Amino acid sequence: MSSVTSSLAIVQVHESSQIGEARRVSVRLAAVAGFSDVDQARVGIVATELGTNLVRHAKGGRLFVQKLNIGGIETIELLSIDSGCGIGNVDQALRDGFSTAGTPGAGLGAIQRQSDEFDIYSQPQQGTIVLSRIRPPDLSYGQPVSASVVWDGISIPAPGEVVCGDCWQVSDHEDRFSVMIADGLGHGEFAAEASRKAVAVFEGDLATYPGKFLQVAHRILSGTRGAAIAMACVDYTSNNVKYAGVGNIAGTLLSDGRGRGMCSHNGTVGVQLRKVQEFDYPVTARDLFVMHSDGLFSRWSFENYPGLTSRHPAVIAGVLIRDFVRGRDDVTVIVARFHWKQVTKS
Repeated sequence: MSSVTSSLAIVQVHESSQIGEARRVSVRLAAVAGFSDVDQARVGIVATELGTNLVRHAKGGRLFVQKLNIGGIETIELLSIDSGCGIGNVDQALRDGFSTAGTPGAGLGAIQRQSDEFDIYSQPQQGTIVLSRIRPPDLSYGQPVSASVVWDGISIPAPGEVVCGDCWQVSDHEDRFSVMIADGLGHGEFAAEASRKAVAVFEGDLATYPGKFLQVAHRILSGTRGAAIAMACVDYTSNNVKYAGVGNIAGTLLSDGRGRGMCSHNGTVGVQLRKVQEFDYPVTARDLFVMHSDGLFSRWSFENYPGLTSRHPAVIAGVLIRDFVRGRDDVTVIVARFHWKQVTKS
């Protein structure tokens, strides 16, 4: 079973007229995902409430809207990111009727009710991240949902670019979870061409073999600008991660707040492949995995973010995008948490 990202839109929300744009973009993606009119309306409500909160309370921010296929189910994800004053008491803010702006105070409560997955992280004077994931209701309840891994990925182009030179892909199966990031050399369409070719290789039957995947990708990317690429494959049956990388894609495993960096070799896939080597890392249930391109500073830390590592991977990715982006390059961040079991959503 494969899980991939299909499309992403980023809407700047600094004043009230942009709330409508956030709603239109979100509903349009829901329509592309095949949502019914009723479910498109749910997405529109969430987008409107998130946009309104950004204008009234954050004095500007961004709404990331993407269509994800998770376990074969089309999902609309809305991620609100701001650097505003934060929320002093999140539990109180989630209760209907609470407001600091003279409004009815139903915003966060309405978002939570319309969401199949919801999470929020806020710090005073640092800002707030709000996550909402929405799926068609006939596919959201009463069926087995894989809980071996919960993941999220965000990929955004460099400033001034329309096309992102990074690509990413995940593949989620009953016994394993594989993830790949490709960062095409430079920016724009030619960088994206190299990255997309890496995705095509990953979509074959190589998602279990990081080393072999890189060797085949090197041959397929010949004639392109080339790319920095890394791949990880988590085997649930052996509690092990196989990892191989060429170039400056970073991988980190976090256990009990302590990080273990994962090793890549120098080179550029498609141009100069000096060495390919698979490394094995033990992984336990509840470990957190972070993988990113070099558009993110390599020395990020969660030390000043109490409780963040227990939040949804999308919220963690949002904090990394907000606070640790270099600001002059494409950037991709993938965050995953492992669980090792099957559950049924009620």
